[in-house]
Amino acid sequence: MDLGIDIGTSGVKAVLVSEAGAVLATAARELSLSHPAPLWSEQDPDAWVDAAIGTVDDLAARHPREVAQVRGIGLSGQMHGATLLDEDGRPLRPAILWNDGRSHAECVALERRCPSLHTISGNLAMPGFTAPKLLWVARHEPKIFARIAKVLLPKAYVRYRLTGEMVEDMSDAAGTLWLDVGLRRWSALLLHATGLDLHHMPRLVEGSEVSAVLAPDYAQRWGMARDVVVAGGAGDNAASAIGLGAIAPGDAFLSLGTSGVVFRVTDRFAPAPASAVHAFCHALPGRWHQMGVMLSAAASLAWLAGVMETPAPALLAPLGERVDGPSPVKFLPYLDGERTPHNDAAVSGAFVGLRGATGRSQIVQAVLEGVAFAARDNLAALSAASGPLSEVDLVGGGSRSPLWAQICADVLGIPVHRVEEGEVGAALGASRLGRLAATGEDAAAVCTRPRRLASFTPRASVSAAYDEAYRRWRELYPALKECA
Repeated sequence: MDLGIDIGTSGVKAVLVSEAGAVLATAARELSLSHPAPLWSEQDPDAWVDAAIGTVDDLAARHPREVAQVRGIGLSGQMHGATLLDEDGRPLRPAILWNDGRSHAECVALERRCPSLHTISGNLAMPGFTAPKLLWVARHEPKIFARIAKVLLPKAYVRYRLTGEMVEDMSDAAGTLWLDVGLRRWSALLLHATGLDLHHMPRLVEGSEVSAVLAPDYAQRWGMARDVVVAGGAGDNAASAIGLGAIAPGDAFLSLGTSGVVFRVTDRFAPAPASAVHAFCHALPGRWHQMGVMLSAAASLAWLAGVMETPAPALLAPLGERVDGPSPVKFLPYLDGERTPHNDAAVSGAFVGLRGATGRSQIVQAVLEGVAFAARDNLAALSAASGPLSEVDLVGGGSRSPLWAQICADVLGIPVHRVEEGEVGAALGASRLGRLAATGEDAAAVCTRPRRLASFTPRASVSAAYDEAYRRWRELYPALKECA
């Protein structure tokens, strides 16, 4: 048995996985976000720990015999979150999250201070990354900055609390702007550019390697053996890739989680910062990946559901499983700014084309299409960087909707496949990394591809209309930018 824990933005999920690789049970806890100022997004690091412990408590209570057989634990987590610890390992302030946009000016300063940033890190400086956040803290909260002993990412903080060890894996570390992504080691030059040194960083391991052993108190609490290993784990998207068996060069998927991602595996470090494509380490040795990232995917639908005070499934139901063409309303899903291809933390979302006769279903459809158009932007950026994609698997909470899957296929112009366990892909991938750390098995034997539940192909009857709708949609960003 193996256990995977995914520390997400909106909640923590845990999965218990059998020797045969089947998900036996899941557990979840919700998390809340804090937005104390415009563009700010923060969380209490200890809330991640409490939620992670609570999910395993649930599994242990319902499946004590199976949990007692767990050999390896893997962690996945939301990337980039700056968790600042003092000398006693206690958080100095709430964590500054991946969707926090306050550090735009610091990004400009970082690129000016370190001209080799793109070459070493493979990425543009964006407010979502960790390094600019530290420059913001140094400028606006200097007393806190002076007390920083360690900077951890969300899952690394949970690992520290479960094991007593401060360790990070390569895939998550690649999202800090402090990693030499090609060489897979911390860059003293990049750290120095933000006023930090190597001693502020956790030890690095590969995602499939042993990072630590579960603390005896937790092993006893959950009825586990005293030698349960905790793997290096992975950032959420790399972990999703492991859960999907996306480990060979060219493997790709589209994630419609809180944020959205188009992800492709590469066998080398392949930076493409000019198009705001991310180039990161994968969770396995000798593998890297590229990503196009949109900051508000399923979060856009969740926002609309909240505004309309109607659950998302009830909003989608009147539309059925497919639509006959684009909505007359256009939606820009930039509720938290945008990364690929715009790298614009300040841009905001918008509806365009509203009329007195506009109905709720047209607005709902516009939100689904706006996210799909943003995914097409990401697909175009990846295609320009390293060639076209011919198909993608679909994961994340948005994968539950056949309607959204069909819209994505029609907009992207390639087949989209909804897969088994698509909603727990990151936690499943984490469990697989836990197994690899515990057993040393070959990754190809463990990281198998899931069963495809349904395939959605582009429909010729609407593809031309969606191509034209996408062309008009792309004209909206520069117009909105001009009048912002």
